[in-house]
Amino acid sequence: MTVNSVPSALPDAAVNAVRSFLIATSIVGIAIGVVALVWPGATLLVLAVLFGISLVVMGLVRLFVAFASTAASFGSRMLIAIFGIIVLAAGVISILNPAQSLTLLAIFIGVGWIFAGFQDLLGSRMSTYLMPRWLVIVSGVISVLAGIAMIVLPAFATLGTVIWISAIMLIAVSVVTLLTLPKKRVG
Repeated sequence: MTVNSVPSALPDAAVNAVRSFLIATSIVGIAIGVVALVWPGATLLVLAVLFGISLVVMGLVRLFVAFASTAASFGSRMLIAIFGIIVLAAGVISILNPAQSLTLLAIFIGVGWIFAGFQDLLGSRMSTYLMPRWLVIVSGVISVLAGIAMIVLPAFATLGTVIWISAIMLIAVSVVTLLTLPKKRVG
């Protein structure tokens, strides 16, 4: 289970599964972002459910990584699992309460992206087996900044502006995720 004589943090099958989940999540994220840009009048209910599904998938992927990792310490794996549970919970709350205000949804999304970004930043050493470390760090910084913007902006922006900004940030986070995919493993 080595690539270029570097030991892998995850088994080959797990790397390929994570890669597939990340590709699917990113494609869905880009599609949601484009739809929100093209049809800004889309209902809050649809956007809340789709954003919630995106967070649920991200949380599940993080939980999978936490339990499938073979090289990470127990403490690191538990931290990844805790972040995964928090992101998953934010997604479930978004799905269960879709009629809530966009401000509440923006806070859930922002918190989810902040935790996802911190996980990328904290796990950047472990991820160097899968992809260049600088890309993981850039991905983490973009996720944290997008999360902070999601939390801060709704208080100062109109509904339409928040949807437009959210769409752009979702597209950006999804594209960065695609750029930081682990390499496909043959195993």
